[in-house]
Amino acid sequence: MTAVPIVRNAGEGERLRFFGGGVLTMKATAEETGGAFLLFEDLMTQGKTTPLHIHADEDETLYVLEGEIVVHIDGENHVIGADGVAVAPRGVPHAFLVSSEAARVLTLLTPGSAEPFYRGASEPAGIDARASGPVDFARVRESAGTRRIA
Repeated sequence: MTAVPIVRNAGEGERLRFFGGGVLTMKATAEETGGAFLLFEDLMTQGKTTPLHIHADEDETLYVLEGEIVVHIDGENHVIGADGVAVAPRGVPHAFLVSSEAARVLTLLTPGSAEPFYRGASEPAGIDARASGPVDFARVRESAGTRRIA
């Protein structure tokens, strides 16, 4: 797999409705980066939460563009607002909760090997897709179970 040049402006990128809540906009896919990383913007509404989990093979970086999230990482809670960052190295238990009305978070996973999980737990979203929508944790768990996310 060879990396290719990528240029995307605000609002550009493939959009997916994630069954765990939120709309993902792919900014750089694993295929485009030669597997080096996956970068997506996540638009979520208040109350969206992730269960406590680990990534066996990826480091996860959350950069808050707008809003506020509470990140639980390695046993402690941290409030992260706009322009704040949290990094969960592979193997470190983490979770987060959207505490503001809405949040926009840029998520970087290195390497990009977690992309099949997100695609397996999502469906294509239209341009007017809203961040709130039905949550299907069974589908998220199913996708995680086949892709080494616990």
